Amino acid sequence: MSLEKLEALEVRVQRLVDMVQHLKQANGLLQEELGRAQERLVQQEAHSQDWEEERTHIRAKIEKVLDNLQFLETPDHELQGVTHDERY
Repeated sequence: MSLEKLEALEVRVQRLVDMVQHLKQANGLLQEELGRAQERLVQQEAHSQDWEEERTHIRAKIEKVLDNLQFLETPDHELQGVTHDERY
């Protein structure tokens, strides 16, 4: 092999080594970013679960209040019997 070909090969190998190093660094950064994204996802899922539990709790309270107020929907003639029988 001639000296020129060896030098060209050396340049190409050095470029490949540089490229591999760059790709390793990029991979490391991407791995870190992925880890942070996964942590955020876990936190968001926890928040979502908290919101769902709060929503269920509020819904149960509203349903209880509506059940307690259901007597307001009773017809007037049924209420008249109650008010005549019970004097306050």
